[in-house]
Amino acid sequence: MSYNNKIKRPKLPPWIRVRVSAGTDRGMVENILSDLKLNTVCSSAKCPNLGECWNKKTATFMILGDKCTRDCKFCAVNHDTKPSPIDNEEPARIAEAVQKLGLKFVVITSVTRDDLPDGGAAHFAKCISTLKEQNPSVGIEVLTPDFNDKLVDIKTVLTAKPMIFNHNIETVERLSKQIRSKANYKKSLSVLKKASEAGDGILIKSGLMVGLGETDDEIIQTIDDLHSAGVNILTIGQYLPPTSSHWELQRYPKPELFEQWQKYALKIGFKYAACAPLVRSSYNAENLVSDLRKK
Repeated sequence: MSYNNKIKRPKLPPWIRVRVSAGTDRGMVENILSDLKLNTVCSSAKCPNLGECWNKKTATFMILGDKCTRDCKFCAVNHDTKPSPIDNEEPARIAEAVQKLGLKFVVITSVTRDDLPDGGAAHFAKCISTLKEQNPSVGIEVLTPDFNDKLVDIKTVLTAKPMIFNHNIETVERLSKQIRSKANYKKSLSVLKKASEAGDGILIKSGLMVGLGETDDEIIQTIDDLHSAGVNILTIGQYLPPTSSHWELQRYPKPELFEQWQKYALKIGFKYAACAPLVRSSYNAENLVSDLRKK
């Protein structure tokens, strides 16, 4: 497996075609986020679904700045060992954006902030509580870093009562140390297990990418491990290198294989599973919750 600046991504197969969404809503979302000086993972991570989501007036807010203290080999977010100080007005601006966009469901994620004593947990909690105060009916999902597996910080976020606590396992155990920066497979499983045990009914979610060099058996093992850790909701999507300098793409699993993983996850007890090439961790998160409510 290599990691250099000469990698070229294989040609996209016919089942991966990102639709270019037109319309006024995308521009409106972009203008509101720009005016309020808010970051989104949609832009920072170069998500292939940005056009579709923004045209639906949906965005995943990225808090704690736009510089990550880690440098994972799959991720397009910028990194820096000394990011900007916490912006204490950010929660209020997110609440304002949610109100202006008329959102009913919000996803909040962040860069990893190893420079902060609590990893930014208190800021997550403040964003949740501020949103609830100003938009009481809004559903909230948080997609958090690992907080270095500190229970006190995980509990800080859980105490604010998001609807969903999400932390991504990202890849299979064999590849985790090579691809993830300062993170590892067992630590992520521990975070998820702690969240499950301390969450008092909060839904626990995790996701991984495929195409990084894993085997099908390793994916099944990861699904099993996530279920054992107490995860309720699973997402699996296709890895697409953001640039030629990121981790090498190894394969494009066919849609039928994603369907098999989804069926397996539901069979062993996940409440919900979304597995398809263009699925991303927060993609159509509102629809997911709506489906769960119908069950």
